[in-house]
Amino acid sequence: HNRTMSRLSMLLLACLALLSVDAVLAAKSPGPSPYAAVDLRNAGTEFDNLPGFTRSRYARDHALITPESRVYTGMFGWKDTNAAWFVTPAMAGSPQFSMYQALMRPGGSSGMPEPGTWRFVFVMDGKISVQDDLELTDGGGAASGRYNDLTHGHYAFFPADHLHKITSSEGASVLIYEKKYVPPSGGVADALGPNPPAPTFLVGYTDDLPNIETPGEVFGLKKLLPQTLEWDVNFHVMDFNPGEHLYVKEIHYNQHGLMLLEGKGVYRLGDDWYSVQAGDVIWMAPYVTQWYAALGYKRSRYIILKDTNRDPINTYVP
Repeated sequence: HNRTMSRLSMLLLACLALLSVDAVLAAKSPGPSPYAAVDLRNAGTEFDNLPGFTRSRYARDHALITPESRVYTGMFGWKDTNAAWFVTPAMAGSPQFSMYQALMRPGGSSGMPEPGTWRFVFVMDGKISVQDDLELTDGGGAASGRYNDLTHGHYAFFPADHLHKITSSEGASVLIYEKKYVPPSGGVADALGPNPPAPTFLVGYTDDLPNIETPGEVFGLKKLLPQTLEWDVNFHVMDFNPGEHLYVKEIHYNQHGLMLLEGKGVYRLGDDWYSVQAGDVIWMAPYVTQWYAALGYKRSRYIILKDTNRDPINTYVP
C-alpha cells in the first residue's frame, strides 16, 4: 500500500512538473500583451488621441496649446500652405504679436505680412528658400538676397515692409512670429541719435551662435538677433539639461511666445503647473508668474520671443 501511494505521489509530482513547464513556455510567448501600453516609461507615454482629452489650457494670462488641439487653415497670400495660429491679439490680455506654425507643401510659398509688421521665421523641419527685396526687385546678381536650403535650426528676420518671399520645393514646417514694429522713442531715440539705423534682413543658424553668460542661472542661452537699440524684439533659444531649472521665479512686463523644441519638463504659469514636451506652445502675458524645470533623459530646448529695448509706457496701448 505504501509503495502504491509513493508511486502515485511521484506520478502526481511529474504531472505537476509537466504542467509547470507548459505554463512557463506559454508565458514566454502568449502573443501581444493587452497591458503593454502601461510600460512605456522610457519610450514616452502616448495617449493615442483619447476622445475629448487635451492637455491644452487657455487662461486670462497664459495658454498651453498642445498638438492635439491645433486647427489648420489656409492663409491669404500664401500658396499650398496651411497654418495653425497659436497666439494673436484676439486672446485675453491682447498679446502684441502673432505666432503660428505654417505647414508648406512642396511648391508652397508665402505672402507678405500686414503693413508695418516684421516677420521672424524659424525652420523646424524640411527645407525653405528665402528671397529679400534685392533679389525680388533687381533679379539677383552680386547683391542678391537669396538663401537656399535652410533646414531645421535656421532662421530669417524680415523687417517691417521689407519685400520678401519664402518658398519650399520639398515641403517644410516653419514657426513664424509677426509683430508691429515699435519705433524707438524717448531715451532710446536720444541714444540712437539723428538718422538712427533700422533693423535689417538677416539669416542665421542657431548652433553657430555662442552661449551668452547668464549669472546665477545654469541654462544655456543664445540670442538670435542683434542686441542693439533699433531692435524692438529678440528671440532666445534656451537649453536645459535634465534636472536643471530656472533659478528666478519670474514676474515681468515682457510678453512671451514659446515653443518647446526638444525634451520635456514642468512649466509653472501663474498658480498652475503643466507637464510639457516637445511640440507644446506657451503664451505668457505680462506679469504672469513663470518657471521651468527640465525632466526626462534628454536636454530641453525652447525658443521664446521677448520684446526689448522699448519703454513699456509706449509699448502697451489699449
